Amino acid sequence: MTAMTYREAMREAIRTTMQADERVFLMGEDVGRYGGCFGVSLGLLEEFGRERVRDTPLSESVFVGAGIGAALGGMRPIVEIMTVNFSLLALDQILNNAATLRHMSGGQFGVPLVIRMTTGGGRQLAAQHSHSLEGWYAHIPGLRVVAPATVADARGMLATALDDPTRY
Repeated sequence: MTAMTYREAMREAIRTTMQADERVFLMGEDVGRYGGCFGVSLGLLEEFGRERVRDTPLSESVFVGAGIGAALGGMRPIVEIMTVNFSLLALDQILNNAATLRHMSGGQFGVPLVIRMTTGGGRQLAAQHSHSLEGWYAHIPGLRVVAPATVADARGMLATALDDPTRY
């Protein structure tokens, strides 16, 4: 029996959640036809269609903002940013909207949004693709950061994040 890879574990958590809840959809750069960053979403476009697996333009601020709007409208988006470096282009959306809306509304609005991104220098992709900002994001009130150490953790932590009832 072949061991499951990180990408397979992440894909399985996304697939299982999408099968269980039709409000869940995936959006981001190249998540459809290309299969996402490191092939995590391979096959999901064929399984769930273009309405639920959406390729976006290279505009992190726009598609993170669209994910926030969809979450406020009752959907449960998974927004994929290729690498943590590019999340800085959506910093205002992440910090001043997604992280704060629940508190700013006195608990009236939740943002059931998962932002998935790759972090660290493991692939040695040079200065622009190797930052490790997860520790910085972990200090932002309203955000939860998950950084799995094992394949089982990767699947379980993403599944838990996607199913977290406090995201509402």
